Amino acid sequence: MTTTAGARAVRGGTSDRPARPGFLLLGGVQTTLVFTLASLAVPLPRIGTEFRLDRAELILLSAAYGLSFAGLLLLGGRLADRFGGRRTLTAGLLLFGAASAAAPLAPGYGALLAARFGQGVGAALVAPAAMAVLRALFPEPAAYGRAMATWGGLSVLGATAGNLLSGVIAAAASWRAAFAVPVAVALAALLLAPRVLPATPPGAGRSLDLPGALLATAGITLASHGLVLTDAHPWGSAPVLVPLLAGLGLLAAFGAVERRTADPLLPPDFLRDGRRALGLAAIGLTAAGTATVFVLLSLALQQQRGWSALLTSAAFVPFAVALLGAGRLAGPLIGRYGPGLVTGAGLGTAGAGLGLLAATGFETSVPYAYGLLPGLLLLPAGGALSFAGAAVLATEGVPAHRAGLAGGALNTAMELGPTVVFAVLLTLGGDAVSLAAAAALFAALAAPTALAARTHHAK
Repeated sequence: MTTTAGARAVRGGTSDRPARPGFLLLGGVQTTLVFTLASLAVPLPRIGTEFRLDRAELILLSAAYGLSFAGLLLLGGRLADRFGGRRTLTAGLLLFGAASAAAPLAPGYGALLAARFGQGVGAALVAPAAMAVLRALFPEPAAYGRAMATWGGLSVLGATAGNLLSGVIAAAASWRAAFAVPVAVALAALLLAPRVLPATPPGAGRSLDLPGALLATAGITLASHGLVLTDAHPWGSAPVLVPLLAGLGLLAAFGAVERRTADPLLPPDFLRDGRRALGLAAIGLTAAGTATVFVLLSLALQQQRGWSALLTSAAFVPFAVALLGAGRLAGPLIGRYGPGLVTGAGLGTAGAGLGLLAATGFETSVPYAYGLLPGLLLLPAGGALSFAGAAVLATEGVPAHRAGLAGGALNTAMELGPTVVFAVLLTLGGDAVSLAAAAALFAALAAPTALAARTHHAK
């Protein structure tokens, strides 16, 4: 999936700046945010050996970026709507770039963990701000919809690139070298943004809803932290229950506060659109399925089959090829059949890929070509369609002054999906059982998504 394809499909903007360079810049930034999320997956065992980390510390290190990213996204969306997308984007890029530069210099676990949290804070500003600028870049609804069809696939593209390149970089140099990618992209974006991106005015009269922001951030972060630790501790243990229950309590308080606030952080009417809710659910589930496969297969290939980090990355090359091929078809298919039907078809196809991986992917006696390859082709093909269609569903009809909110909600779904679903799947048993359960979830969501699309079309 390429940003070039989306840029060719869309023309127009709010200024005399051509849309294509701006789309390429924003798309590159969004891809890099997800690349950074996945960039430690393959070299994680090496980091654990170097710093002598136990499993719980490795899990927290892997999740640190996503925890701060997900926890602050709604606030990041409000900041983008309040102070302007390009201004918020610049602030986020500065923080993201600085934390990315600090990470490879980390002398130990604590410093690296802090840098990963810092990257997530910066990303939480960048992601919704980028979508706010994208909305300004393509003000016409049809053009914006076509841009979002491509935008939706950038996340899974970034995750795939993170898994592929991190293994190559770790084999050729060191896992520390992988942080050069986000540093370079942040610097390039900071230099080019004033030239190719339209200025976005601040939202006059909009409050920040600080009580809601604090409750949402603390609630999401604590609940996610508790879920992450279920891989190392039982569900009934204090390390899991204390943050999980505290987080859920804060989220309940957040819901109560939002109903009484004049200008809430997450307006209740935003999720009342059934198609938008289905789109966000599809984004979260597709991200969860992809992340689960990357983590489980990366560990299985290295620990059970004895493959190197480079060979493990090479195993996902067909995944990337299928992803790119399906991504090029997503936009035209959405234009012809609508985002709901394309999302439903993508979920069904990805679910079939997960089912195949569950059946044969962890059998060490089954060759790669029969045990892994079919599933590694179907999953990304379906995931590309699902992400593209769901991104359109989640943002369709959103007014310009809520573009940052839409970006925050979309990226929150993408970040929370893997955390919640992965934690639940791991409690079901072995790796194959986890993927089989994920396949069932994909199939269950595919039908209502397609049905809602038909109902909407009939109206």
